[in-house]
Amino acid sequence: MNTVFVSHPSNMLERYFGDKALAALRAFADVKLNAEQRELTTGELAAAAHGCDAIIAYRQTPAPRELFAALPELAALVRCAVDIRTIDVEAASEHGVLVTQASAGFVPSVSEWVIGVMLVMARGIDTYAATYRRGARAEPVMGRQLRGATLGVIGYGQISRYLCDVASALGMRVVVSDPYTEVDQPALEQVTLPALLGMSDFVVCLAPATAETAHLMNAQAFASMKAGAYFINASRGELVDEAALLQALDSGHLAGCALDVGSEPDQMPSLLLARHPRVIATPHIGGLTPEAIEHQALQTVSQVSAILRGDIPEGAVNARHANRLDRFAKGHGGGTTSAPSFASDNH
Repeated sequence: MNTVFVSHPSNMLERYFGDKALAALRAFADVKLNAEQRELTTGELAAAAHGCDAIIAYRQTPAPRELFAALPELAALVRCAVDIRTIDVEAASEHGVLVTQASAGFVPSVSEWVIGVMLVMARGIDTYAATYRRGARAEPVMGRQLRGATLGVIGYGQISRYLCDVASALGMRVVVSDPYTEVDQPALEQVTLPALLGMSDFVVCLAPATAETAHLMNAQAFASMKAGAYFINASRGELVDEAALLQALDSGHLAGCALDVGSEPDQMPSLLLARHPRVIATPHIGGLTPEAIEHQALQTVSQVSAILRGDIPEGAVNARHANRLDRFAKGHGGGTTSAPSFASDNH
């Protein structure tokens, strides 16, 4: 029986992989688990996965060049997430190791998180709840409704498309900025980023984290937003200049902000921003629902099953270089050769 190592820390296994996926994996493979309640170092991971045919990698597990060099029997590194930025795909290819990623099963859950925080901020729900919990009497303040408000969405990937449909159904005017994608929905308006910032009541950052988008939301960007607008980041912390965001909040230029990501480890919001009275922060839970986690975990198991049968699964990113899969090929003649790659929504 082939052997698969699952790198999830033991205290994260149930939350980010689950019993159903683990049972499905054990049905066709000998499974080894990370016994530590932390991420293994590269050296520890290499030792733990020695002799394994595949690694199912937790979303934070880095896979540098040294890992592939230290594991001559490793045929595949299967990311149980969409984001593969910490995997050295070039090094994996040089060593003949297949790299795969999961598809975005978290699209509805992240979109619902965005709608939720917009409602909370627009109506002051968090403030009222905190006041009543202190045993004080809450004074009603005029709120803002979503219908008729303008939502500006930065980036037009899978989450954005779903979110735009939901926001349109709520009666919001939706404008989108993405220089790399044509927006073909007649209900949406495609505009430049400066135009979006200047007209939106709510600005949602859903662009992928790349070298080009680092600190996309900087002091100039926040100054360009409408006075009294709200900023929401459900993508990656790297896209935001946190000092500039803090200044925009302190000055009162922004009415509020919601963050599910930030500069702390595992994309957690920074405590400096999270404790700000104008900020609603959550610990990177936009995609943390049973449905979203199960989708990615079970897809990961399906990918491993295909690999061990001699097939290239959907989600493979370097299939042409994965010559270590030859030992699984049907009749040593090779499996499926096409392998589309999924566009990243950074979760």
